[in-house]
Amino acid sequence: MDGAVDMQKQLITGLEPGEVSKYVFLCGEPERVPKIAAMLSGHTKIRQVREYTVYGGILDGTEMTVASTGIGGPSTAILVEELANLGAQTFVRIGTSGGIADGLEKGDLVISTGAIRADGTSRSYAWATYPALANHEVVLALIGGAQKLDAKFDVGICFSVDGLYSENKVMKNGQLRPMSQSGYMPSFMVDRLSDAKKMGAKNIEMENGTIFTLCSLMGLRAGAICTISDVVPWHPTEKIVDFEQSMTDCIRVGIEGMRLLLSMDAKRKGRYWSPKV
Repeated sequence: MDGAVDMQKQLITGLEPGEVSKYVFLCGEPERVPKIAAMLSGHTKIRQVREYTVYGGILDGTEMTVASTGIGGPSTAILVEELANLGAQTFVRIGTSGGIADGLEKGDLVISTGAIRADGTSRSYAWATYPALANHEVVLALIGGAQKLDAKFDVGICFSVDGLYSENKVMKNGQLRPMSQSGYMPSFMVDRLSDAKKMGAKNIEMENGTIFTLCSLMGLRAGAICTISDVVPWHPTEKIVDFEQSMTDCIRVGIEGMRLLLSMDAKRKGRYWSPKV
């Protein structure tokens, strides 16, 4: 975690030195930021610019930042860059996703170990062969948080994309069809989602590939936990869930994971944490 720090007012968010902590919760929706911050003590609104809403708060005596990325890689990369410029070192994303793997139901949680980089933003930073990996410490902490709260969760890689409508499919008349307007779908997209399942993807989402890639390049820690808000069309479910409750559960696990990270950081000896510590 030794990335360069540029302590000055940031170009897009307008964030300034002293307004960002080392520990950050990320989410897509600006409206989710105050919901996460409400579970921290002393939460205050710091900034609201474009898709970026930023709050501050305290967790177990440690300052926290909560910030929205907007949808997809480009806006996410801008936020991660500017937060890192001001000293952010650990990122926990709390998000939504579509379930791909068999057995996942609406309301379940997925902790990502890495991402299939099907986005464009991460490729502007690194070769297509560069891995998008979640930090192992963050993954372990999120698993511990989910277990402590007895949440139903899975762990594995995600399918990180740019196109919501172009990548997702629906079932029409017994056939898999694109979500895109007028049924548009180029030939190279026909089997793409099913191929992602064959490669072991647990869920599909739009930010993890960018977050994991940038944080690895910058020497920062990042991880993500997402609720399953819907499932792929070949895995239909009649299950009806309260989305707000599912998201609240996801937030609680994310916060519990961050709490465990704080404990791990307090106990570490040297650069790397070990369960033997």
